[in-house]
Amino acid sequence: MRVADNWRDYELLDCSDGEKLERWGEVILIRPDPQIIWKTKRLHPLWKQAHAKYFRSNRGGGEWKVYKKIPKQWSINYRDLKFNVKTMGFKHTGIFPEQAVNWDYARKKIETSDKPLNILNLFGYTGCATLSCMKAGATVCHVDASKGMVLWAKENAVTSGIQDKPVRWLVDDCIKFVEREIRRGNKYDGIIMDPPSYGRGPSGEVWKLEDNLYSLIELCSGVLAKAPTFFILNSYSTGLSAGVMEYMLGAVLKPMFGGKVSSDEIGLRATANGLVLPCGSTAIWEKNS
Repeated sequence: MRVADNWRDYELLDCSDGEKLERWGEVILIRPDPQIIWKTKRLHPLWKQAHAKYFRSNRGGGEWKVYKKIPKQWSINYRDLKFNVKTMGFKHTGIFPEQAVNWDYARKKIETSDKPLNILNLFGYTGCATLSCMKAGATVCHVDASKGMVLWAKENAVTSGIQDKPVRWLVDDCIKFVEREIRRGNKYDGIIMDPPSYGRGPSGEVWKLEDNLYSLIELCSGVLAKAPTFFILNSYSTGLSAGVMEYMLGAVLKPMFGGKVSSDEIGLRATANGLVLPCGSTAIWEKNS
């Protein structure tokens, strides 16, 4: 498993009985996680001192219960970047900290490249991967269908002081955007994408990751440069294993570009006991070194 161990402002303190205890800077949060099916003793003292806890509703969604005053928004650092955080609907904060392993991977590939790279970040959310690529010196195209998420990503760039680096912020349906890029003949040296498990397209069409991912990979291969550097595919869908994603990436990209494919779970280490909480899966295609 690839573990995001380089955080200073974030910490998974403990996890038990469907919940995780986390430190976000100085703010302590308790959030639900359906993968945490073990019921170990909650010995960490901060379980009883959290600033806020998210409660799921039987009707769907849920709400935060605030025990101590917390800012409407605050910032946390990762390496030389700064991201804005807030408690938002559906338990989220705007950051998936386990994704730091993928930010670091992309950043290293960009920094060690013998040429400037053009990177496409699809389903880019609040832009943490985008900022990592920008900081490394890449030109980035960030695409997300949510106007609010793209605005948040732009604010993160300002907070990190890199808003003047080359980037395009686009509010668009990712599939429709890639189709247009193919017609325009635009190419990218690397692609990062974290598609949703389920959703609806702009015309109401149903998107289900297990059914549509292979065709999405095939589509995205059409905007890769003649000699691309990497393709990062991430998923939180429990119905899609890392090995299956690895196979799909390899089936599409290796006949076209050669290279190699790998996959693994990504996770966070709980400081209470040193054990690692699995938090998703990533498959990576990369060119041969």
